[in-house]
Amino acid sequence: MWLAPYASHPDRTRGRRHPEPAAPTRSDFQRDRDRIVHSTAFRRLVYKTQVFLNHEGDLFRTRLTHSLEVAQLGRSIARSLGLNEDLVEAIALAHDLGHTPFGHAGQDTLNECMAGHGGFEHNLQSLRVIDALEERYPAYDGLNLTFETREGVLKHCSRRNAELLEAQEPGGVGRRFIEGTQPSLEAQLCNLADEIAYNAHDIDDGVRSGLVTLEQFEAVPLFVHFRDETLREYPEVRGRRLLFDTIRRMLSQQVYDVIDATRAAIAEHMPVNADQARRCPPLVRFSPGMREASTQLKRFLFRELYRHPQVNETTVRAKQVISQLFAAYVAQPREMQAGFAEREDLHKAVADYIAGMTDRFALREHERLTGQRLF
Repeated sequence: MWLAPYASHPDRTRGRRHPEPAAPTRSDFQRDRDRIVHSTAFRRLVYKTQVFLNHEGDLFRTRLTHSLEVAQLGRSIARSLGLNEDLVEAIALAHDLGHTPFGHAGQDTLNECMAGHGGFEHNLQSLRVIDALEERYPAYDGLNLTFETREGVLKHCSRRNAELLEAQEPGGVGRRFIEGTQPSLEAQLCNLADEIAYNAHDIDDGVRSGLVTLEQFEAVPLFVHFRDETLREYPEVRGRRLLFDTIRRMLSQQVYDVIDATRAAIAEHMPVNADQARRCPPLVRFSPGMREASTQLKRFLFRELYRHPQVNETTVRAKQVISQLFAAYVAQPREMQAGFAEREDLHKAVADYIAGMTDRFALREHERLTGQRLF
């Protein structure tokens, strides 16, 4: 694999929190990826909501399929830019490991429940999963991943939590949020691949659900441009073939746009290595025109899909499940698994326990503890 000078080279990694000998057949970033794929938290993603609850349809995206799509897009872009594909894949597959059941509704509710106890950030929870909550190795908690993978997983972090991380790990993954520097280019790429992936697949899932129609996308210039391009080449095509080909063209053009815009930014700032790239402005980017087009698409999806009355109805019930589970476990810690019930920080233990649930386990637990069936 050819790597550019500004890429993250595995032989220059900042290492793991618990030193380990190198693997004989894999780089450190390949080893990170493999540990993530074999983790319990990764398997749980198959039953965690992206937008639509898992039981609402077999073909809607879940956190797992979303993570795979982010990894595919990320690797495609990384190869053209000379970035480390293995690191991109590891970050992409791990970036949602800390997400709650029921998508953002669950995250927001858990944050409200934890308001007096440090709050809840799903990016920080993903780091917590790989650093502490996975139980696979005799010598340490967590997966003991490299600094570079951990840095990429922590996409956002409040100043308060960054300072707490810095106190625990001086010069570690919290430092950049205090200093205002950037993560590696591979981490920046995963952030953008995440956006490209969820915009595209939410179009598909939104139309599949019947909550939005192809006709409504007349309000989205980015979609209309590539739909019309498809129709010029295939005038008779309709329905799902038209939708899929439009999304395919849109994805391809966004990938090409990121590659061209990022190459231009790198040429302007000329970082000579990965650490110097961290001190530049964000370099992995859309062109201004594509950034505006992507923003318009996000606004449309927020208005027409994420705030659709049917989605709002589901959100209300999902929030009720999370808040009532939280209250029940705080009142009766022994209803949790023993390892959580016995921890000293009860509220943090409850948050960890709920955040690790799949949608369907959360619903079963809620029914068991409250006697209510909300879905």
